[in-house]
Amino acid sequence: MDLQLQGKRALVTGGSRGIGKAVARLLAEEGAAVALLARDRQRLEMAATELGSAVGTRVFAVSADTTSDAAVQAGVAEAVRQLGGPIDILVNAAAEPAGFAAPPRLGEIRAEYFHAELDTKVMGYVRCAREVVPGMKAAGWGRIVNISGLAARQTGNTVGSIRNVAVAALTKNMAVELGPHGIQVTVVHPGLTRTERTAPLVAQRALASGRSEAEVEAQMAAQNSIQHLVTADEVAWVVAFLCSPRSRAINGDAIVAGGGAPGSIHY
Repeated sequence: MDLQLQGKRALVTGGSRGIGKAVARLLAEEGAAVALLARDRQRLEMAATELGSAVGTRVFAVSADTTSDAAVQAGVAEAVRQLGGPIDILVNAAAEPAGFAAPPRLGEIRAEYFHAELDTKVMGYVRCAREVVPGMKAAGWGRIVNISGLAARQTGNTVGSIRNVAVAALTKNMAVELGPHGIQVTVVHPGLTRTERTAPLVAQRALASGRSEAEVEAQMAAQNSIQHLVTADEVAWVVAFLCSPRSRAINGDAIVAGGGAPGSIHY
């Protein structure tokens, strides 16, 4: 299927690794001009070079901290300059992934941690959207995809659930406000996803538990109904479709890309 992304200009935050990086690569392969935005300039430049070599076209790198209004304003302006025009597609993925460290229990949650998590994943998404929306309105078309996570629907990580529910609420409100301007906004909830962080995590858990790495991976995969540890590339295909003009029928809704979490029904 042609996703009709040829010539679109895309900005992917958190694009230097993980799901963001996989999304950026796929959008570039589908013909979009892509800029990555992240904090770590060295990692960012390496990712842009790697992706550019893989897809045979230049992928741009913009260093910015999404917790800063001024940095986001400057970063988006730089992305617009590099891409040659206003942003058509924004994928918000700049946040620390859950599931790689034990979350704090109730008595351990401190205000600094709580506010930092929401400033990055919720307000950071707002900052980036705020900067690209005027250009989308002028064009009468745009796609914004917010990467959230299944903690929005599961217990076990209090702050993780709060930030992900907030992203879903933000998405729905943005969709209602911006839909009449031709801008569609959706949220994707990945579950446990295989990224470059997975192998070290598996090795650590195997060492701590005395099990083999294969056993640890099997246990992780068993958390979904397809018994397969979903990869960042598989999540990226879902996101790429939502970025496409072909996703016209979807706005404000949450799409789960976690292999089918068992035990609950959402309707």
